[in-house]
Amino acid sequence: MNSKWKSIGLTAFAAALSLSASFAEAAGVLSIGRREDSTTFDPIKSAQNVDNWVFSNVFDVLIRVDKTGTKLEPGLAESWTVSEDGLTYTFKIRDAKFSDGSPVTAEDAAFSLLRIRDNKGSLWSDSYKIVETAEATDTKTLTVKLKTPSAPFLSTLALPNVSVLSKKAVEAGEDAFAELPTASSGAFTVKEWRRGDRVILEKNPNFWQADRVKLDGVEWISVPDDNTRMLNVQAGQLDTAIFVPFSRVEELKKDPNLNVLIDTSTREDHLLINHEHGALAKKEVRQALDMAIDKKAIVDTVTFGIGTVANSFIPKGALYYYADNLQRPYDPEKAKAMLAEAGASDLALNYVVRAGDEVVEQTAVLLQQQLSKAGVTVNINKVDASQEWDMLVAGDYDVGVNYWTNDILDPDQKTTFVVGHDSNMNYMTRYKNDKVKDLVAAARLELDPKKREAMYVEIQKTAKDDVNWIDLYYSPYINVSRKNVENFYQNPLGRFFLEDTVKN
Repeated sequence: MNSKWKSIGLTAFAAALSLSASFAEAAGVLSIGRREDSTTFDPIKSAQNVDNWVFSNVFDVLIRVDKTGTKLEPGLAESWTVSEDGLTYTFKIRDAKFSDGSPVTAEDAAFSLLRIRDNKGSLWSDSYKIVETAEATDTKTLTVKLKTPSAPFLSTLALPNVSVLSKKAVEAGEDAFAELPTASSGAFTVKEWRRGDRVILEKNPNFWQADRVKLDGVEWISVPDDNTRMLNVQAGQLDTAIFVPFSRVEELKKDPNLNVLIDTSTREDHLLINHEHGALAKKEVRQALDMAIDKKAIVDTVTFGIGTVANSFIPKGALYYYADNLQRPYDPEKAKAMLAEAGASDLALNYVVRAGDEVVEQTAVLLQQQLSKAGVTVNINKVDASQEWDMLVAGDYDVGVNYWTNDILDPDQKTTFVVGHDSNMNYMTRYKNDKVKDLVAAARLELDPKKREAMYVEIQKTAKDDVNWIDLYYSPYINVSRKNVENFYQNPLGRFFLEDTVKN
């Protein structure tokens, strides 16, 4: 879901420098270095990878996405049926327990689904407004009725944010649950959350697949600086680390103690544009900026050729990706002329940059140089990740690089977030096109795959013409682990299958 960056505690960097090697060496406990800290343990109140990737192993969903990231498989729902009119879904809940020993019931599943739809704090309500009713027709049977048929509905049930939560635990206190959930349905439970430092998980003995889990626990440790995080793995202070900088891949591959893991992803990096700021409201100005950016140079320089140029917000290889979508040629002189014609010859941009992220910082310098050739002044404003996120939400920026990975198989989720006019202001860009909004809603209801694909092609073409944001590049997930770690794997939607990870 989602660059979804948010908070990094001010003490995280200092804490990272003094990681205790004893934990990394503990038998059966896996340490994972990541950039930022978690923001919440209430799944409906986050849309960020930093949270969702942990949610996936703390909570379980009715329907899962498999390891290949290409098909759905049973989760807490062991089976389901759909009525002929496509409006009624009946789910059989398997015999499972929460970590506190209480049974997982259809009532818990109905509560979780209605909560993500109705709770005022939910960031995902728009995706579930299609649900008319959700009720437990008996202890193990969940019946969901939709307002209209919905092509992506089953896929949306695999979203980590609609995980099945314990109704009793949440109703005992939402705020307390968000800090430390007292009951979880996934492979691990939350033992402790040291804000700004680490999240400590331990194996859930009541997990319905507990026999599958080899680890005794997991620590997600915040190490904001990329180079420090890599050094900590090399020194054995961390078992694994995610977000390996492109520049370090070849060097780390030569380390006999490490495995560099390159997994297929749905990641797309892009340049957000605030459509409500001055000349950026003009489509011609945004088109000129797109033309002034050399994406191939970014791929070659920043990703060391590992990435590929992006031409759509739907990632390459994903459902309904439009391979023939427009790619504007790099032409700074024409871009300069277009800006002059649009009355924006003196365009100056406030470029908010996430400090400590090597790739983001390199991209900023390169874009600053490229845009200057079109007469655009770019003022780089480096801030920490939590401040950056807040600035994007508040609209206190002109441009800024971000990224997104798909959370479900269907394109509806990202399309709704990015161009569908939902509650997040089209992913903070403030982009508005009512025709696109209506098409997104119609595509959600269209059950004919060919007609639906045509709708998504039109959406992608229009978004590119409008320059909702500037597509930069697609890239794989790049992680690193010590040689004694096996099966540390991320599927294309970003889910870590820590149930299968082994530490020898």
